[in-house]
Amino acid sequence: MPTHTADAVVIGGGHNGLVAAAVLADAGWDVCLLESTHQVGGAIRSTELYPGFTADLFSAFYPLSAASPVLRSLELEQHGLRWSHAPSVLAHPPRPDGGPAAVLHRDRERTAAGLADHDPRDGDAWLKLCAQWDEIGETFLRTMFTAFPPVRGPVQLLRRIGTAEALRLARFLALPVKRMGEELFASEAGRLLLAGNALHADVPPDAPVSGVFGWLLAMLGQQHGFPTPVGGTGELAAALAARAGAAGADVRTGEHVERIEVSRGRAVAVHTAGGLTVRARRAVIADVNAPDLYRRLLPADAVPARLHADLERFAWDTAVVKVNWALDGPIPWRSREVGEAGTVHVGVDELGMAAWSGDIEARRLPDPPFLLVGQMTTADPAHSPAGTESAWAYTHLPRGMDDDAAADELAKRVDAVLEEFAPGFGARVLDRTVQRPGDLQAADPNLVHGAVNGGSAQLFQQFVFRPVPGLGRPETVVGGLYLGSASAHPGGGVHGVCGWLAARAALGEQGTFGFVRRRVTSAALELVYRDPPSAR
Repeated sequence: MPTHTADAVVIGGGHNGLVAAAVLADAGWDVCLLESTHQVGGAIRSTELYPGFTADLFSAFYPLSAASPVLRSLELEQHGLRWSHAPSVLAHPPRPDGGPAAVLHRDRERTAAGLADHDPRDGDAWLKLCAQWDEIGETFLRTMFTAFPPVRGPVQLLRRIGTAEALRLARFLALPVKRMGEELFASEAGRLLLAGNALHADVPPDAPVSGVFGWLLAMLGQQHGFPTPVGGTGELAAALAARAGAAGADVRTGEHVERIEVSRGRAVAVHTAGGLTVRARRAVIADVNAPDLYRRLLPADAVPARLHADLERFAWDTAVVKVNWALDGPIPWRSREVGEAGTVHVGVDELGMAAWSGDIEARRLPDPPFLLVGQMTTADPAHSPAGTESAWAYTHLPRGMDDDAAADELAKRVDAVLEEFAPGFGARVLDRTVQRPGDLQAADPNLVHGAVNGGSAQLFQQFVFRPVPGLGRPETVVGGLYLGSASAHPGGGVHGVCGWLAARAALGEQGTFGFVRRRVTSAALELVYRDPPSAR
């Protein structure tokens, strides 16, 4: 059986794995990346489902990528990546009557003017929100994108705004998005821009800190837009793979890793289903979901009993159903301004969002569902022939539900919502493909049960609770093994930080200082996962 040796082995070729490979290779390490499928990118992938139409199979718009210092530092534009923007960032028509929609533009003055049409007070409110982001946004992102516990970002913020304002900011960031919208805006339109963005995650609109998700994506959309790669999302994956390869990483596809070999408490090799063994001199980085890492890849006796028990409480985010269409013309929205948006939130109004979320948590199939719609040709004309539209919509199944029958019924309701808000939509469909939860997982094993976030984004599974109560860092209970997937802090989204943090942790454990750091981390992990006295 073939055996190979590398300084580092990266398991998984999603964007986090590719980032980790590039960072380690930049540092001069010999890196071997093993991807189980025959295409890198994970949930960044596009294909031609209908002749002449590019379909983005998973993620499609990338405000976090545009803001990420990690991805910017890789200079992917030098490896073929180009970005494109729709005329407007997003729109949310509250009702199907053709009335004015809430619209986010890349020009803040234009966004504010549109909100002022709904209520004169809301234009100023939006500009104040943007001014707040100008003051704290960079520091907030640095804090979010830093290994836990973050120190530098919060200290800088405290110096800048003072203790009193810091307390008010802390309260603001803890708000449910429903309450945040009510405090900021007089009209439904302003509140929709926050709430619709918040529902990109699996956090109910009345849950604490759900406001952060809406506020963050709205502000990123205002500052950076929601860009998409020219030619399809696969172009982003290709650029990441080219960047890693240019740095010297050996990227191999079709290599399904079956197990990680552990010797004397340290990860020393990985073994694939095809018989390949890759020995790791320094590190193994796993761009796989946390349950897969600890339950499948590692020997059972290498994982403390308390960590096994914590994994029993690991919560997946809700399953996704996605419908892809090739259309012979633009979506015929009743509200004309919706047609210029790359992203559309549609199906429910402000109160309807709360009802939709209640259905999700109560395990009822929503009717109507809340949809995220992508008008990809509007965002990037290279997606399909002139005058046509490559489009998709996704929504969530109720918690704990991922069967095909429920997915098919929900997909029918997706079509019904589009027909209601855009009469004549169905007549423009040339081709329709449904991606059920099982289809998503089959295409990307990390999307377990159709969950796209690497685990719930709710507060109980963020920061030091991600993926389980611990240190909130990429280091694991096995020496030289690092979790670098969306299951690790800071979680889902195409920003590359999970892979970057894992690579930086591996690099930081080298040398004399690294030895001390390694001992301190091991001692902390021992305290966290040591069996309680009652279990001894």
